[in-house]
Amino acid sequence: MSDVYAAMPKVELHVHLEGAQLPETVWEMAKRNGVALPAASLEAWKRWYEFRDFAHFIEVYLAASRAMVGAADFRDMTVAFHDYQASQNVVYSETFLSASLFVERIPWQDLFDALRDGLAEGRERHGVEVRFIPDIARNFPETKERVLEHTLAGQRAEVYVGLGLGGLEAGYPPELFRAEFDEARANGLRVVAHAGEGAGPESVRGALESLHAERIGHGIRCLEDPSLVAELRERQVPIEVCPISNYRTGVVAAGAPHPVLRMLEEGLNVTVNSDDPPMFATSLVDEYRWLTGQGVPFEQLWACNLAAVEASFLDAAERASLATRVESFEPG
Repeated sequence: MSDVYAAMPKVELHVHLEGAQLPETVWEMAKRNGVALPAASLEAWKRWYEFRDFAHFIEVYLAASRAMVGAADFRDMTVAFHDYQASQNVVYSETFLSASLFVERIPWQDLFDALRDGLAEGRERHGVEVRFIPDIARNFPETKERVLEHTLAGQRAEVYVGLGLGGLEAGYPPELFRAEFDEARANGLRVVAHAGEGAGPESVRGALESLHAERIGHGIRCLEDPSLVAELRERQVPIEVCPISNYRTGVVAAGAPHPVLRMLEEGLNVTVNSDDPPMFATSLVDEYRWLTGQGVPFEQLWACNLAAVEASFLDAAERASLATRVESFEPG
């Protein structure tokens, strides 16, 4: 089955551009931009990717993001991301940008031009498609209005399709971001929120009720509330599950069964994702292989892949075209 998962055309809805860069790429970018990383050598920097807990992961993510100084960096990162996704046969990705970390640092038009150039080159090289979703970092709530403004400008520039919410959940409930998400939806942006990873089911409920999130990132702690599970099942809300990420950050204890197994048993609308693959020493192929090793049959994982097609933020015609491309695969 490993060969099947490598060969099948896949769709990924939860992956971060900044977190999808190799540690070597971040190290070289930091040197080029004169940014000091919290490590004396590349090997020491790689050891930083051995996360103690979720807070340590955020610390490393922020350090890596500081190396990404200018629009040209984001162009190069976008091309590299296409290369990586193509190597995994991921034909379509919806990809988060940590906008709270750069919204005041990079001239917006320069960034839009760089992202467009990177998208065009990546598409020409590999025939894979990527869409970008800037997100507000909850733990930088002072940036929320500027990130919304930036995202709306990027929507007009045809580089952004939605608005997301990421960062630390504890202490920053979804309700704090209601106004920004209301305006985003009113302007035709699609909306998605990380919830139920670092906080409990109340975070998922808040994302659904206050933000009207169309998809939930991670969402694994929904299982703590049976009534929420029933609602998610009835509404078939897409949930972007990232199993290996949860182990690497300590959200799920090493050796414990991952909640995704029960989520599938409960009939929830699960999609499979890699989150920050180099940081977590994983890939989308590895995520599928791991689930197979946990006893999830191919047919159920293929259904998760098709669910990602349906949950994408493409318009109807684009989604139908993507579905045709994916469904043409024959596992043999």
